Amino acid sequence: MVKAFAPANISCIFSIVDNKNSSKKGSLGMGFTVNKGVTVSIKKITIKKRQSKKIKNKVTLYFNNKKIKFPTVETVVKKLNKNNENLEIRIKSQLPLSCGFGISGASALATAYALNALLKLKKEPAKIAHIAEVENKTGLGDVINQYYGGFLIKYEPSYKFKVKRLNIKNKKIYYKVFSRLDTKKMITNKKIKNKINQAGINSLKKIKSLKKPQLNKLISISKEFAVDSGLLKDEKIKDVIKTIEKNNGNASMIMLGNAVFSDKRFKGCRMVKIADKRACLL
Repeated sequence: MVKAFAPANISCIFSIVDNKNSSKKGSLGMGFTVNKGVTVSIKKITIKKRQSKKIKNKVTLYFNNKKIKFPTVETVVKKLNKNNENLEIRIKSQLPLSCGFGISGASALATAYALNALLKLKKEPAKIAHIAEVENKTGLGDVINQYYGGFLIKYEPSYKFKVKRLNIKNKKIYYKVFSRLDTKKMITNKKIKNKINQAGINSLKKIKSLKKPQLNKLISISKEFAVDSGLLKDEKIKDVIKTIEKNNGNASMIMLGNAVFSDKRFKGCRMVKIADKRACLL
């Protein structure tokens, strides 16, 4: 059995970089990894001879002990498991799927690391995970942040794996999830995409002009992006952000999830910390 870890990622600002070629598709933006994430365990399954004709390339996937269909992870397996090994893949996540924590990306990345090691391959797990996520439209830049770890800005498209690291770490971040949000719907709708891209580029320009980026100011710019992009629609999230701001805090919407993150504690919130730990084998 081989195990690997990848951190969750909170995306604050993004702009979509489109291309017909999946290996040249991604995003610009800003986000940070946290001290919670995903652990993936993979082992080969031995199938008895009398069963072997019936069972070909059996790959069983579990997410927090429940069987799951997970297209992004399945794509990683297809790209790496060329010899059709029978596998059991167990994903344990401390945070929910489809709520803006980059759990699809983390699961894909940790799977790629573990499978690459288990099958003794010499592939580039992070690039494979990024392409798998792009192809399944579950994210555009999470994998790159999870590969490096930390508070990162991407002024160049994520597929290039070039980032600028900000010296912001071990800060407490408070969050609350209201509901899931379908990333695929958001990043494939042309009208929404155009609005997101314009707001994302403007926000990155504002960040670039800051002499000394501070967390409170970066969250404030993130909120401006959420408003200008048209993504901040949920009235509950708007109300929570207003309440936090009245209490001298800063808050924004997590991209892409019906969820709030803040630098100040608020009612019903949970806490994570900004952390530098990157994806790795365990």
